[in-house]
Amino acid sequence: MAERAAPTYSIEKREIVADSPDYRVQVMTLAAGECVPWHYHTHVDDLFFCLEGPMTVETRAPRGVHHLAPGQSLIVPAKTAHYVSGRDSGRCRFLLAQGGSYDFVPVGGQPAPKRPN
Repeated sequence: MAERAAPTYSIEKREIVADSPDYRVQVMTLAAGECVPWHYHTHVDDLFFCLEGPMTVETRAPRGVHHLAPGQSLIVPAKTAHYVSGRDSGRCRFLLAQGGSYDFVPVGGQPAPKRPN
């Protein structure tokens, strides 16, 4: 399998649980003030499961602000722009499961980490 390109945004910690051409599961930790910048995926739904929080997932089209406490989950469908952070810019930790052909399309002119299929 080809090595995945590193994202161009930085976070406190990223732990890969499972990774294949068809799916990826990782645990991500955002330090206070960190975020996953606005982006969407063409073919990938994101399943967020809050481990430590609270955390916030904002979406566009449809516009929404979703606050997750530990144990809560949210699916963001493909082609839905989203932004992830700790609630009130606090620290959070979550499991992220993604299936399908991955891409990272930035929204608002932000740099895009590339991950080959």
